[in-house]
This record gives sequence, structure tokens and C-alpha cells, in this order.
Amino acid sequence: MLLPKAAFSNVYPMKTDATHANRLANRIDDKRDDLIQLTQELIRIPTLNPPGENYLEICEYLARRLEKHGFETNFIRATGTPGDSERYPRWNLLARRDGPRKGDCVHFNSHTDVVEVGQGWTTDPFGGALIDGKIYGRGSCDMKGGLAASIIAAEAFLEDVPDFAGSIEISATTDEETGGFGGVAYLAEQGHYAHVDHVIIPEPLQKDRICLGHRGVWWGEIETHGEIAHGSMPFLGDCAVRHMGAVLSEMEKTLYPKLAQKRTAMPVVPEGARQSTMNINSFHGGQAEPEADYTGLPSACVPDSARMIIDRRYLMEESRDEVVTEIEDVLNHLSETRPNFTYSLEELWSVSPTMTEKDAPVVTTVAKAIKDVLGKDPEYVVSPGTYDQKHIDRIGKLKNCIAYGPGLLELAHKPDEYVGVDDMIQSAKVMGLCLIDLLAVE
Repeated sequence: MLLPKAAFSNVYPMKTDATHANRLANRIDDKRDDLIQLTQELIRIPTLNPPGENYLEICEYLARRLEKHGFETNFIRATGTPGDSERYPRWNLLARRDGPRKGDCVHFNSHTDVVEVGQGWTTDPFGGALIDGKIYGRGSCDMKGGLAASIIAAEAFLEDVPDFAGSIEISATTDEETGGFGGVAYLAEQGHYAHVDHVIIPEPLQKDRICLGHRGVWWGEIETHGEIAHGSMPFLGDCAVRHMGAVLSEMEKTLYPKLAQKRTAMPVVPEGARQSTMNINSFHGGQAEPEADYTGLPSACVPDSARMIIDRRYLMEESRDEVVTEIEDVLNHLSETRPNFTYSLEELWSVSPTMTEKDAPVVTTVAKAIKDVLGKDPEYVVSPGTYDQKHIDRIGKLKNCIAYGPGLLELAHKPDEYVGVDDMIQSAKVMGLCLIDLLAVE
């Protein structure tokens, strides 16, 4: 696609910038087959999390490619972070290419881990099938398609503007799907974002959207206590599962209606996420699930423990303390009204909401590029769930960060997940124009 020079006259002050942009767009079009193959090969490395499989393999694959384009690569293991073990080490890749002139550092960050496959697939989840212009597979949309698009954008830029000012970084990080503590959080704690000026995270928020941030999250575990007894004489024990059932009932009666009334000024998408929400993430009561090779029946016991993990998403208008107090109010009410009700409550992790200002440099740069490539102004949105911007903000102390990438958010974690090839091409052009704007202009 040849972009009209007039589209760049007010964006790129140097006379040659429109020429750079047109050449870059053509280069990315010429790399279509390469983009498809790259995305397919990334999908075919099953980086399932949990437990965290093949992290080193995908880092090695990416390093081999990026080193051919002059990037220096650094393998970083997040030793001691949640999930890290000798069997499942948390390996991250940080690649950097410096230009011959001083300038800003533009950092593209993508997570390499993908969630469980689940049921309902009609294609091979790790096959990377190309069907009607769409590449199917677990992680295609979230977010290996975005990772591939950012790599193609950077490579096309480097071919066209080898004398750029500044540096380009591409990171491939772990564990975003389980909090990001073995990935971006670890890199931020080690100071790897101290020299970075602009961050683009190619999460699948759609090619014409700029995601400014995300809602807050609070994860907690509630345990209700009981007393074990023979299942034929439950009156001699105290059923912890029934106590947890009372917790669920009280939440349905009082807490969920309260959350539904809370609304935010944040431009969260989809519309249903503009209120406070809470998901029951898991529920465990009684005996542990038997090993896979055990085919017998469970023993007859009254459960003396039940545990429930809750995933509470909250708004800029709320505080973490308010979120915790609402949960405690439910539990304390039951302590006062339900015989023998006792509980424990543990916070698993918590992150505050974050939202970058619309006039931040990376936002205005991406907005101009979207206008030039797609011929429309971007939609500014906020993600319903957190992503790694939270760590770049709170640990890395860098506010100039957004999510922008190809793919439909609604497909993430679903069966038959896919990413459109045309969407990746257009997103790559947007990212490439951002590099021209930030690194190629004197």
C-alpha cells in the first residue's frame, strides 16, 4: 500500500519522512508471507502457563531471528519468582538495537505465555492453521500475532532507516497470564525500564484502538472451616462447604448488586466492564482431587475445609481498602449470624488501576499513525483486565506506556482463537510509523 505524501506533511517535518513512511509500508506489505510464517512458528511453540512450558525454547527462537537483524540479546531468568523452578524456569528475552545517533528508546513488550487450551476447538490449537486470511491457534490473538507484528515493523524500519537516532528494544516476557511477576515485574525490579522512553504493548485491543490502561485487580482466598466426621453421620461434624455456600449466597444477595451499581468514567471496553465485577475463580472443598491414575471412590467424610479464590476487578473511583472491606463485611456478617461460622481471608495479589494521559508522547504518536494508516481517529479505551502496563507503571515508574496491537479482545482465551493477517499488517504499519516519528526525525 502506497501512503499519500500529503498524509504526512503535518506529522513528519522532514521532507524525506513521507518517503520513509511509504517505503516502510511497502516493505511491510512485502513481508506478508514472513509475518504469517513467524506467527505460525510462534504458535507452534506451546508456551502453556500454568505451568510455564517451553519458555526458553521460544526465547531462543526469537533470539536467533533478532540477532540476524543486529539486535543484541539478553536471556534473563526470573529466579525465585512465583512458578519459577528447575523444571519450569521463567526465561525472558530482552533484545536491543542501538542506532548510530543518540535519541529515545522505544520498547515493544509482548508476553509469550498462553492459557490452557480448553474444549471446543475445531482446529489444532498449536497448528497455526491459515484459513481465509486468519491464523488460528492458542495465543494467536493473545498475543503472538502482536509480537510478530512488532518484530516485522522493527525489521522493516531498520532496513529503511539504518541511521536512526536512539534505540529499539523488543522484549518477550513470561507469566503475564498469571500476574506477570516472572516477566515484566522482574525486569522492572531489575531496572531494565530506567532508560526506556516509550513502551508499546501489542495486546489485542484492535488495530484502531489505543488502550490507555486497565482496571484494578484484587485476588483473595477465602477459607471456611468445619469439622471432619463420618459422611453417614454429618451431624457429628461441621460441613465447611455448606459454610462456603452461605458465603456465596450472601454475596449474591448483597455484594453483587452493590458492585453492579458502581460505574466508572474510564472508557473501559466492553460496556459490561464499566462496572465493578467479581469472578469466582475456583472453589475447592473436602478431599483433594485424586491422582489421575486413581479410579476408586472418595471416602465418606464431612469436609472440614473449603477454599474459594475470588478475582475482583475495580475502578479508578474505588480503592483497594474499599474492595477488601466489602469482602470482610460479608464474612463478618456471617460470623455474627451463622452458628459456628469461622473463616480466614488472604490476599493473593493486588494492583491498582492505571491510565495514561491522552497527551502522553506515545499516545499522540500512535494516534497519528493510526490516522495515517487507517484514515480514522483512534478510539481510546481501557482494558477490563490487567496486563503488564501495571508493572511498567508502578515498578518501572514509566507512565508513557500503552497497549496497541492487532486482534479482537473478545477472542482471547476462547476456543478457535485467531488473528487476522490484514490486521497484523496494518498494525505493523502503525508501529513502523511510530518508529519513524520517534526515531527518524531530527
